[in-house]
Amino acid sequence: MVVYLDIIFLMNVLIDGALMWTTAWSRKLRFRFWRLLLAAMIGGSYAIFLFFPPLGFLYTFLVKFLFSLIMLWTAFGFGGLQHFMRNLGMFYMVNFVAAGVVVGCMYVRQSADELLNGILLGRGLTGTLTLIAVGIPLAVWITRTVIRAMKRKQELLTHTAKVDVHIDSVASSCMGLIDTGNQLYDPLTRTPVMVMEASQWGEWIPETWMDKIRRAEVDQIVSSIGTDSFIWQDRLRLVPYRGVNRGTQFMLALKPDKVVITTEQGQTETFKVLIGLDGGRLSSDNAYQAIIHPSLVQTGSGT
Repeated sequence: MVVYLDIIFLMNVLIDGALMWTTAWSRKLRFRFWRLLLAAMIGGSYAIFLFFPPLGFLYTFLVKFLFSLIMLWTAFGFGGLQHFMRNLGMFYMVNFVAAGVVVGCMYVRQSADELLNGILLGRGLTGTLTLIAVGIPLAVWITRTVIRAMKRKQELLTHTAKVDVHIDSVASSCMGLIDTGNQLYDPLTRTPVMVMEASQWGEWIPETWMDKIRRAEVDQIVSSIGTDSFIWQDRLRLVPYRGVNRGTQFMLALKPDKVVITTEQGQTETFKVLIGLDGGRLSSDNAYQAIIHPSLVQTGSGT
């Protein structure tokens, strides 16, 4: 077996540098290039210890963890315990994603014999460099996607609330998004309108009406009132609004008895509200089924 220590050192410097850069990008950290390069060189030097038997004691979990602390401190400084621990957590998350991607690529690309014999023997070194060249950018993309999804989910959690709509003896519950940009009011009564997926009321709304709601033809429902069976005809309202194409459209709405909105801060019970029915999905991942008017959460309405 021929081992080229200089190539292994440079290869690990590139890997550690990419991992440290991804950590900095994920945490939005400012850094100096020479410090990040020095941290990567420390990591590259540690990989060389594997080929010196007297230094085998360094390949323990405790020493590896210590080296990761030294690398992070070298690249980004300390900045306080909480700040440093967050950097450490992100660094290991990036490492695990990158390792998983590279191992996965190896598993797909190589045969069983190649996996058993290792990737640093003979021509396997070229294959390793290729895998790293593909695996690290892919790991960066996966990490970036996951982090963005986590941040979006966290933002949604801080802006979502449980919604309970009560009409007669019927109660419909769902999750709602508190949208500060939602300023939809009934122009006649100045009643705030909370938009809700019509499918939440599919059991009580006639199917012919549901089709017209999905096709945004709710004005035609007015002509069906009295002919189609609907238990809440006296609660129906038509709310005009300006669509994406700036044309005036109408939304079918229901007048509930009350709406209870539950957030982390507590409950808000409101009586002056209309429930606008939307024929589609308000969230592509079904994270929420209603758009809550901000005034309903800020002050509530007692009349």
